[in-house]
Amino acid sequence: MAEASSSSGAPSGPGLGRAACLVTGASRGFGRSVARLVAARLAPGSLLLLVARSAGALGELEGELRAAYPELRVQALPADLGADEGLQRVARDAADALRRHHHHHHDGARLQRLLLVNNAGSLGDVSKAFVDLASPAEVNSYLALNVTSALCLTAALLQAFPGGPGRRRTVVNVSSLCAAQPFKSWTLYCTGKAARDMMFRVLAAEEPDVRVLSYAPGPLDTEMQEEARTRSGDPSLRQMFLHMKEKGQLLDCEVSAQKLLDLLLTDAFESGAHVDFFDL
Repeated sequence: MAEASSSSGAPSGPGLGRAACLVTGASRGFGRSVARLVAARLAPGSLLLLVARSAGALGELEGELRAAYPELRVQALPADLGADEGLQRVARDAADALRRHHHHHHDGARLQRLLLVNNAGSLGDVSKAFVDLASPAEVNSYLALNVTSALCLTAALLQAFPGGPGRRRTVVNVSSLCAAQPFKSWTLYCTGKAARDMMFRVLAAEEPDVRVLSYAPGPLDTEMQEEARTRSGDPSLRQMFLHMKEKGQLLDCEVSAQKLLDLLLTDAFESGAHVDFFDL
């Protein structure tokens, strides 16, 4: 893997090579930071696919990255992954983009790596206690975005980019402390995160050539965190997050995204493992 030259303003050190990378929830927060840092590490001729619901914000990011990295193919795929139609469209468009990209290049310039970052997610209605969640429609719609879409999109991309000599495949699940620890009034969020961690452990067990990482980015200073400290039904939880915000203990997305990138570049994690920002 060639080192990026630091003279071009690109970060020096190892890069991700010529890769196809897809980031979900890319329009804001952690996903946007990951997309920006990944773009800086991709070799020319790489493909960067950005997925999010908010087409406007996603388009802005697409424009920013295209201007900064003209040697990459950057493509926005606006969609609601919680809806069947949106999920199927992204899976199809991403698979098509991979195949098109593959055929456009002579052998020397083929993609060497697939990197999928499953970041899209929602908190759910955290004003509700467990006993308030009697509506199957609410639960199913939560699981559609937070569990189903991560599984189906990952499966579709692994099908479209099969393994083989000289091809590396890495799948990231953006996880949480909530995958392992119960938080009052966060039934849906904790359930979704626990399910995702296990789902990706099964993938790691089944596919030894796929590198699988569940990364918990820590408490990030984002809109989701604001929702957590204003809407959580549990007063002690609201208080805890309020305190963290006031004390400046929430993490900058960029800082946590950089740790994820370093982890991917050194590639030293155990496949399927849950790694927390604070473990590093």
